[in-house]
Amino acid sequence: MPDGFFHQVRVHTRNFFTNWSNYEASVPTKVALTFKNRSKALFSRAQCCGNHGQPGC
Repeated sequence: MPDGFFHQVRVHTRNFFTNWSNYEASVPTKVALTFKNRSKALFSRAQCCGNHGQPGC
């Protein structure tokens, strides 16, 4: 079942760590972006923060 819950979790987890490792910034900047992007996604009705490629998205 490719569209199942666990498939979506794997895709989002992989994207999270790929964005973290590929984004060129200092660790404090990455932590701040992760917090900002996860907060934005958490408090909106969207599952994504809209900042594709940034840490935390």
